[in-house]
Amino acid sequence: MRIFFTGGSGKAGRHVAPYLAEQGHQVTNADLVPLDHADVADLRVDLTDPGEVYSALAGLATFEELDLPEKPSYDAVVHFAAIPAILKQADAATYATNVLSTYHVLEAATRLGIPKVIFASSETTYGVCFAQGERKPLYVPVDEEHPTVPEDSYAMSKVAGEVTARSFHARTGADIYGLRINNVIEPHEYAEMFPAFLADPSLRRRNIFAYIDVRDLGQMVQRCLETDGLGYEVFNVANADMSVSASTSEVIERFYDGVEVRREMGPDETFYAIDKARRLVGFEPQHSWRDELTG
Repeated sequence: MRIFFTGGSGKAGRHVAPYLAEQGHQVTNADLVPLDHADVADLRVDLTDPGEVYSALAGLATFEELDLPEKPSYDAVVHFAAIPAILKQADAATYATNVLSTYHVLEAATRLGIPKVIFASSETTYGVCFAQGERKPLYVPVDEEHPTVPEDSYAMSKVAGEVTARSFHARTGADIYGLRINNVIEPHEYAEMFPAFLADPSLRRRNIFAYIDVRDLGQMVQRCLETDGLGYEVFNVANADMSVSASTSEVIERFYDGVEVRREMGPDETFYAIDKARRLVGFEPQHSWRDELTG
């Protein structure tokens, strides 16, 4: 597939864009900063400018495409670009940048007839991650039906992006899949970060004790590219186990006292439910901190 990938130079994108290229896709990285990867084309695009977005999506990706009898179109858009958290810029700038860039990407993609858009939403939409003080989920494990009522600018922008995506699906019928991505972990971060998490599980409370290995995130994007006809859907994306060594019963007792437990859970099962992703697109995480730290 010919894929327009926004934010391919970010923490997740710099792994996922090359992963998609390894699967045989032609990938264009639309970002303000180049990725400089041999298998990914770089194109500097300001996604807050609708004209630039439309021009980039309608244009060529490489010089080699000049030799084709006619200009090719993109088969899919993967939209990861965003200000990635609060406290990076002023709240108003975070909200405006993320909301406008998502709108511009979705509008241009659907007007150009691109049949699939996969966009990055966030674990923060559930209102736990960046809450002032302690905020518990209404129930566990947290699935996609859990209310999304955040109070911070970043999570608000992601909820707005989901509403925008659903509306563009309603307008056009395109397949638009939102990924509520949990805390992204790169392979080198296991040794750097996880010993502290194992010693003090409270460090993972705001992430609902979950994580997503960036390599498994690449697999999830690939699964979504391979799965057609779902319309508009959102998916939690996390690894199958928790990011702490405490058992689920210990976490419930210590952190989720009084919170409804909706079903029986495995001894180290993630509290950030991935059942839907498994069922609808065949997502099956392959990595675990346990393998990385013991291997």
